[in-house]
Amino acid sequence: MLLCFFSLIIGLSLYSRRKTNTINDFVVGNRTVGPWMSAFSYGTAYFSAVLLIGFAGKVGWGFGMSALLIALGNSIIGTYLAWRILGRKTREMTSRLNVITMPSFLEKRYDSPKMKIFSSLIIFIFFVPYAASVFMGLSYLFEQIFGIPYVIALAVMAILSALYLVLGGYMAVALVDFVQGLIMIVGVALMVYFVMGHEMVNGFVNGFIALRAQDPGLILPSSSVSWVGLVSLIILTSLGTWGLPQMVGKFYGIKNEKSIPVATWVSSIFSLIVSMGAYYVGSTGHLFFAELPVFNGVATPDLIMPSIIGQALPPLVGVLILILVLSASMSTLSSLVLTASSSVSIDLIKGAAVKDISEKATMNLMRLLCIVFIGFCLYIALNPPGIILTLMALSWGAVAGAFLAPYIYGLFWPNTTRAGAWAGMLSGLLIAVGGYLLITLSPSFINSQLMSLLSSWGTPFFGSLAMIIPLGIVPLVSVVSRSYPVEHIERLYNEEESAIA
Repeated sequence: MLLCFFSLIIGLSLYSRRKTNTINDFVVGNRTVGPWMSAFSYGTAYFSAVLLIGFAGKVGWGFGMSALLIALGNSIIGTYLAWRILGRKTREMTSRLNVITMPSFLEKRYDSPKMKIFSSLIIFIFFVPYAASVFMGLSYLFEQIFGIPYVIALAVMAILSALYLVLGGYMAVALVDFVQGLIMIVGVALMVYFVMGHEMVNGFVNGFIALRAQDPGLILPSSSVSWVGLVSLIILTSLGTWGLPQMVGKFYGIKNEKSIPVATWVSSIFSLIVSMGAYYVGSTGHLFFAELPVFNGVATPDLIMPSIIGQALPPLVGVLILILVLSASMSTLSSLVLTASSSVSIDLIKGAAVKDISEKATMNLMRLLCIVFIGFCLYIALNPPGIILTLMALSWGAVAGAFLAPYIYGLFWPNTTRAGAWAGMLSGLLIAVGGYLLITLSPSFINSQLMSLLSSWGTPFFGSLAMIIPLGIVPLVSVVSRSYPVEHIERLYNEEESAIA
C-alpha cells in the first residue's frame, strides 16, 4: 500500500514537470487550476498532522465534545466564508495587478517596497517553526504506534515533498493534494467508524453520556475561563486562514471566477468531514485513558491520538492512517515551502537584492530554496523545542496576525493607507510574539493569578488577539494618516480592466 502511494506521487511529479515552464506555472499553476483541485489543495493545506495528532488530541482532552465547535468554525469561517468573501476578489485583483505572492500584493496595494521585504522576512522566519511542527506531528505516531524510527519517517516525507515541489511546483502540489485529500477523507471516516465502535466508546450516544457522567465540562465548558480558551482556539484556527499566505495563495491559482462557487462547497464539505472526524476522535480521549499518556515519565498530550489509534484500529486500517498522516503532513508542508521559497526568491532576492535576475535563474533559485527550507525544518524537527501545539500556534498567530488586517482592508477598502497597513502588521506581530514570550518567561512583575490565567489560555489566546486587534487599528490609523492619490486608487480598484473570464 505504501509503495503504491509513493509510486503515485512520483508519477504525478513527473507528469507535472512537463507543465511547469515559467514562474507563474511554478507558483500559481499559471492560474489554470480547476475547482476540485483548488478545493482539495486548500483543505489539505489547512489540516496537517498538527491537527490530526497534536491539536485534536490536546484540545479534545481539554474540552471534550466542545472541540466539535472548533471543527464548525474551521468549516464555516475558515473555509466557506473565506472562499465566499475573499476568493473572487483575491483572484480578480491579484490577476489584474499581476502579483503571485502576498508580499507582492502588499507592495502594489500600498505602494511600499519596504513592506514587501518585511513581509517576506516574516514568512521565511515564522514558516520554519510552522513547517517543523508538521514534521513533529509524525514522531509519536510512527515511533510509539508503528515502531518506525522517527528519522526514517521524516526522511521519507522530506524526500517525497522535495521531489514533487522541485519537479512540478504548484501544479504538482495541486495534483498530489487531490489524491491525498481523497486518502484523508477515507482515512478519517474509517478512524471515526472504528473509534465509535470500540467498546470504550460504544457508539456516539453512549460515548456522549459517558463523557457527561465523567465531567459535564467535557460536553460544554463549565466556566467563563474555559469559554475564553475555546473561543480563542476557534478564532485562531478559523479566522487565521484569512491571512495565511499559503491559504490565500489557493485563490490566486483557480482558473476563473465561475469555478469559485464549486470550490467553495467542495472545500467546505472536505473541511467539515476531516475536522469533525479528527476532533471527535480527540474528544474521546477521556474514555480511553484515566490520565494523560506518559512518555519518558512526562504526561504528553501529543500521545493521545496515536494511543487511541493504536488501541481502536485494526492493523490494516492503521497503515491507511499512517498514509493519511503522511498525506496531511506533506500537503501542508509543500504549501508552506512553496509559499516561503517563492516569497524569498521573487520578493526578496529578485525584487530587492538582484533585480536583473532571469526567469530561469529565479525558478532554479526557488527549487533550491525549497530544498534549503525543508532542510531547516528537518533540523528543528530533530531538535524539537516544545510541544506541537505551541509551535503551530505561535507561527499561525504571528503570520496571520501580521497579514490578515492589511490584506482584507487592502482588498475591500480603498481608504486604507500605508500607515494603517504598517500599524496593523506590526501590532499583530508584536501581540503574537509578545504573548508567546510573556507566557514562556512568566515575568515576576505580573500578578501571579493573572499570569496563571494567561498561561491556561496559552499562545492561542494571544494569537487570536493578534488577528482581531489590528482589524480595529488599521482603520483608525488610516483615518488620521495621509491618503493615496486618486490615480493610485483607481488603478487598484478598477475591475473593468480585469481580464478574468
